[in-house]
Amino acid sequence: MIIKILGSGCKKCVALAENTKTALQSAALDADIEKVTDIVAIASYGIMSTPGLVIDEKVVSSGRVLSASEIGALLKSILDIQSKNDD
Repeated sequence: MIIKILGSGCKKCVALAENTKTALQSAALDADIEKVTDIVAIASYGIMSTPGLVIDEKVVSSGRVLSASEIGALLKSILDIQSKNDD
């Protein structure tokens, strides 16, 4: 799983990255976390306001800082979908 935090590195972007790490630890999941700060790269995802959260190349949030529990719920949902697709 690859998770990208889209943003300039502002306080909200840092908070989103920390909440993402917390959610991964709580769920005992391993993922690569990448910080994307390039404006052109961020725009290529259609993000108009940061921070943005991208999981496996799918934009799941933009413009707000999700809590660790909200991110955990997103991760669970994505894993459930992937599990069903593998069956």
